[in-house]
Amino acid sequence: MKKVLSLLKNYKKEAFLAPFFKFVEAVFELFVPLVMADIIDVGIPASDTSYIVKKGLVLVLLAAAGLSVSITAQFFAAKAAVGVSGSLRKKLFDHIMGLEAREVDKAGTSTLITRMTSDVNQVQTGINMSLRLLLRSPIIVFGAMIMAITIDVPSALIFCIAVPVLAVIVIGITRFSIPMFAGVQKLLDKVMLSSRENLTGVRVIRAFNLQDDEKNSFYEKNNALKAKQISASDFTALTNPITFIVVNTAVMFLIYKGAVRVNIGAITQGQAVAILNYMSQILVELLKLTNLIVTITKSIASAGRVSDVLDLGEETSESDETVVSVAGDTDSFIRFDHVSLKYSAGSDEALSDISFSVSKGMTVGVIGGTGSGKSSLVNLIPGMYEATSGTVTVAGEDVKTCDRIKLRDRIGVVPQKAVLFKGTVRSNMQIGREDATDEEIIECLKKAQAYDFVTEKGGPDAEVLQNGKNFSGGQKQRLTIARALVRKPEILILDDSTSALDFLTEKHIREEIAKLRDMTVFIVSQRASSVMNADMIIVLDDGKAAGIGTHEELLKTCNVYEEIYYSQFERKQ
Repeated sequence: MKKVLSLLKNYKKEAFLAPFFKFVEAVFELFVPLVMADIIDVGIPASDTSYIVKKGLVLVLLAAAGLSVSITAQFFAAKAAVGVSGSLRKKLFDHIMGLEAREVDKAGTSTLITRMTSDVNQVQTGINMSLRLLLRSPIIVFGAMIMAITIDVPSALIFCIAVPVLAVIVIGITRFSIPMFAGVQKLLDKVMLSSRENLTGVRVIRAFNLQDDEKNSFYEKNNALKAKQISASDFTALTNPITFIVVNTAVMFLIYKGAVRVNIGAITQGQAVAILNYMSQILVELLKLTNLIVTITKSIASAGRVSDVLDLGEETSESDETVVSVAGDTDSFIRFDHVSLKYSAGSDEALSDISFSVSKGMTVGVIGGTGSGKSSLVNLIPGMYEATSGTVTVAGEDVKTCDRIKLRDRIGVVPQKAVLFKGTVRSNMQIGREDATDEEIIECLKKAQAYDFVTEKGGPDAEVLQNGKNFSGGQKQRLTIARALVRKPEILILDDSTSALDFLTEKHIREEIAKLRDMTVFIVSQRASSVMNADMIIVLDDGKAAGIGTHEELLKTCNVYEEIYYSQFERKQ
């Protein structure tokens, strides 16, 4: 919460002027019943038309002045609220972009989207309404009570009873409604997740004819959200009728008390009307305050959720402050020393006691069955995840403590799932390196066997739709390989990135990569043909190293590798 509110320091002027002008508006409004009292007590009994007109003009001036300062206050409040929400959204986005994969997995994509959109909008509305009304309503309530006391203390005692009762009601409802609205936002996360999964997987859903099942699943989540919203709204809606009961009861006693006081000559008719007007002002402001409390309650719940995201990765950020840059070459360029990995506390180990060392320029194959830990192993090299135990070093520096940005500048990664961004082929290639020239892009496209189909589509200026939907799976994989090559990395990680390619195209790509000198290459694959020519092959089985060696060595010593190889190649007699 403090992290969200701290952004207001950049809008100190607006945060001060908005409630200040609302304070001025409230003062103007508090003078209205006194002017009305003068008209009733002085102008009407004396039939003094000029006096009534003068006082009427005073009322008009008070209204005009109140309108002017109110508009000014709303301008400053809106400026502060929009500015804070914009800064918060940017800060949140920058923070999410800096999170490690572990934190992103923990939070979940759908909830991060909800917190950047719905929650930030709720915070914006809460700040806007708070700056406009949070100070004004209490000023009117307590100001009206004080003004009533200056007119007639016995009558004003009714205010002294009603206002504390109303305060207890509002505070009590607020206290219980905040967790209810936090629950609403959590259910909104689930609806967002369901929507996102259905939109991204619409082809799969149609292919398996699951439209009705997905509709029912969405309706179930949506109805749960609706029920929670109705429950929270019903609870907060109690504020209005309870407030009406208390205020109208006070009004009844006030009318009776005022009539008695007028009859005995203690106050005038105008003063009685003024006291009644002050009670009406309190009623109106409490109604506004009721709606404001609902808005602020939602805003507080949303601000807490945003703060939770900003708190993610704090320990990592603190450790990054003392990092040292990646050093130069050593005999073991990349070393895994008794490395184990758990994705979350209490879960099974994805990797267990992995040890090996790689010299610079080597090609390393990583092979194993589905779920054996191949991607987990190579993701430790750029520090996408941190080893639970053991150490991973690159050029002699521990990945946990080195400068991650400098480390990743030396690494090119082709992920298991080919990801392209909306734009052009050039803009996607320049993600690998911003200053890449067209000549360098074309050269890397040729190495990745992508030049021909890119040329057919218009060359480097060819359009790329969202997620690369205008390219086939194999074409997207070749483009992502080209993007990694444009980076001219010292370490190239191919994470099962040729699964959609035919054997001949894959062979040509491997041959082109083999020509690149001094590049350390990790090839993750389930195909024995992809790794059999590697300088070192790491065979994984259920997170453990079943064997490490060359193709010939593993055929003799590793049953797991032998089984994989002969399931794909005919055994010689």
